Amino acid sequence: MIERLKRLGLSELEARCYLALHEEASLSGYEVARRVSVSRTNVYAALRSLADKGVCRAAEGDPVMYGAVPIGQVVRMLRSEFDENADVLVSELKPQAPAASFYNWTGEANIRSSLRRMIVNAERSIVVDVWSEDFAELEPLLLDAEARGVVVVAITLGQVRSKLRHVRTHKRMEMWQSGDARDYYVLCDWKEGFIGSFGAAGNPAALETNHPAVAHVLKQAFHHDVMMMDIERDFGTELDQAYGADYEKLLERYRQDYGLE
Repeated sequence: MIERLKRLGLSELEARCYLALHEEASLSGYEVARRVSVSRTNVYAALRSLADKGVCRAAEGDPVMYGAVPIGQVVRMLRSEFDENADVLVSELKPQAPAASFYNWTGEANIRSSLRRMIVNAERSIVVDVWSEDFAELEPLLLDAEARGVVVVAITLGQVRSKLRHVRTHKRMEMWQSGDARDYYVLCDWKEGFIGSFGAAGNPAALETNHPAVAHVLKQAFHHDVMMMDIERDFGTELDQAYGADYEKLLERYRQDYGLE
């Protein structure tokens, strides 16, 4: 809970004081300091800051008694302030026509934040191609997008259970299961692409781009994927007989002709 409260704009000490107040109807500054094991001087400063932020209330007396504002009220107040500020910023800061650009993201936190931003800002469509092991992390964002009218298509490498309307499953081929990296891509509105790997050794990295050529390649990859899945569904037995269960006959030919690894 400390980290969640810090994301609402509280310092670590303010968050600890709020949680102490949340557990009791009313506490003095001395009692709060004893519960959080911090000097009274610092605790009184934190309580004053919490009161200024509208997160706790003080009842005058000897001693002054403090009480937490219910978290539901705090969240609604912060949402109201955020929405008001956001409306002003959106109306005053007019967007510029985006140039084709490439952005490199490193570190798991940055990648997750960037993926969230892209998905929540999609307006018409989202295509996600991801391993089944990593699908659960993206699913809540995809369900929210679908609920607001965005067409969401999830292509998973391996079976998943999901309430999404459109989930297509790739069978796993042996050639894809070597190594630790699990590649994925996200394509929003057929123009914003995000490509990376989960589970790769070292510092995670990903690429975000609105370059039309990359969007076109990802769109083609999507078309090829869904067409192959339909062909495998309708002609699976014939394909296995002609090319092998995992297309190993074709792959061996490509290895010989093209040096495919």
